[in-house]
Amino acid sequence: MKNMGAGIILVSLIFLGMNGYSQKNSKKSFDIKRNEVYIDSMMTHALEKGFFPGAQLIVGSKDAVMIAKNYGFHDYSKKQPVKTDDVYDLASMSKVLGATLVTMRLVGEDKIKLTDRLGDVVSIYKNTPIADLTLFELLTHTSGLKASITFYKSLLSTPDGAPLLSSQKSAEYPELFDNLYVNKNIVYDTHYLSFKPKENWIQIYKNMWLNPEFYKMVDAQIAVANVNPRGNYLYSDLNLILVQQMTEVKTGMKLDQLAKQIYTELGISKIGYNPLKWTSLENVMPTELDNLFRKDTIKGYVHDESAAIFGGVSGNAGLFANAQSISVICQMLLNNGKFQEKQILKAEVVKEFTASPLTKEGIYRGLGFDKRKPDEFFKADDFGHTGFTGTFFFLNPDTNRFLIILTNRVNPTRTNRLMYKDDFSAKIWRQINN
Repeated sequence: MKNMGAGIILVSLIFLGMNGYSQKNSKKSFDIKRNEVYIDSMMTHALEKGFFPGAQLIVGSKDAVMIAKNYGFHDYSKKQPVKTDDVYDLASMSKVLGATLVTMRLVGEDKIKLTDRLGDVVSIYKNTPIADLTLFELLTHTSGLKASITFYKSLLSTPDGAPLLSSQKSAEYPELFDNLYVNKNIVYDTHYLSFKPKENWIQIYKNMWLNPEFYKMVDAQIAVANVNPRGNYLYSDLNLILVQQMTEVKTGMKLDQLAKQIYTELGISKIGYNPLKWTSLENVMPTELDNLFRKDTIKGYVHDESAAIFGGVSGNAGLFANAQSISVICQMLLNNGKFQEKQILKAEVVKEFTASPLTKEGIYRGLGFDKRKPDEFFKADDFGHTGFTGTFFFLNPDTNRFLIILTNRVNPTRTNRLMYKDDFSAKIWRQINN
């Protein structure tokens, strides 16, 4: 450990043979020192400017981890340095590292098909407007479903019917949430929410339990959410929530159980849903101060409100992990689904999901995976995903490189978008592939 000034704590671990691999098979030589200097400079700048309080970063190839570093602190109090075992809320990276990986496994085992229709698999949607949507359309975000539904807001109201949020600060709206101010008189729907445990109710926060009857309302809202032209691209959280439902019905198992099977085979333990079930509170990064719904700085529970409604296990969000665990998944993907001589996913499935099936239509998307229109930062074959909380991972099968950056930029508020305005993660990604 060494101190780099301005209160920046940096831990450097460089492995040239992680898990028995060596760097010799990389397609393009990698200058570790040059890239490390560049990354340190970028991180120093980001921490000084307040892009985020701390981060984990790993650069690797299919055979090795070349750079693995921890930077900064858990939050801006600067009391707790970031450690390797600390886990971050991955937000939408969960879409691929959870629901999509599970789907890839099931496709390879012929337990589910990309042509399967939602209504044929999940009976509650059989006679609804979304019954004919295919698994392929859900994974490529071409279903026509709206981007999201704020389910949790129907659990909140005010006694006089005043709005929950206002653009102006006042005595009635004193506290900030995102870029709006919160009504001080918000009340909770006690038919659906309890602040004490109840039998068969679902814990959605440390002091909140949800009546499972609420899910009937959720399903009904999703069933009529196809408000956009089918076949056009629109990124939607609802798509992966439905993918989760399809995989769970097909297998009779819950998403977290299905994902854990894969993680166990990979030998990784610092990844999963509901982190307080498998790690300690002090090893979980805090996220946002939520003045609207949970009235707390969120730590140990998922930031995303929709995933919270589902008890922290959702196709759209909910995973927590450290960068080291994700690096093993990256190596497996770059090795065509194989890790340490064990075939985790079928090679042809990895290729199919990470390719660009829709680029001829101007849609730069894989199956579950994010892809980008080639530009100064991204190449045509790159694939990965980002997360709202400030997380990023991308892989380049041509250079056999991957980059993982985990931050909690939403601490203490999601209004902090400095890392995006600066193309922060994309610049580092470009650097390591030069």
